[in-house]
Amino acid sequence: MPIQVTAEQELIVGESTVVAGDAPESPFVAVFEDDGQTGYFYALDTSIDGQQIQDAMHIYNVADVADRAKPSTIKIGWSTDSHKTVLLINGYPHAVFDFEARRGYCRTGFPPAPSNGTWSTSGHAWDESCIALFS
Repeated sequence: MPIQVTAEQELIVGESTVVAGDAPESPFVAVFEDDGQTGYFYALDTSIDGQQIQDAMHIYNVADVADRAKPSTIKIGWSTDSHKTVLLINGYPHAVFDFEARRGYCRTGFPPAPSNGTWSTSGHAWDESCIALFS
């Protein structure tokens, strides 16, 4: 999977953490947040005045992560066209945003309905084919 990593940080699941990765050549930003209870991944468009968050997906509940005391590595990577981003935790893809298709995919499939009505209108269900967006 050829990606350009624009953010990398160690994470202890359940400790407040924010990791932001800017797209190399577009106004898009992907942000991972662990607020101590849940992990979420956000798609932002910084060219928009007002609400820049375009979509949000649930990654995990802290209480459900078995090895949460063990350090993990968060990476946010971008496709060569700067329109697709992937969230990697310990090298494993957990979520993808496709800014062109206005679609998000995550392994939890949550939330099942779109967060703002214009993105991910068919939900956030994981589809292995989304990894092909990076080839």
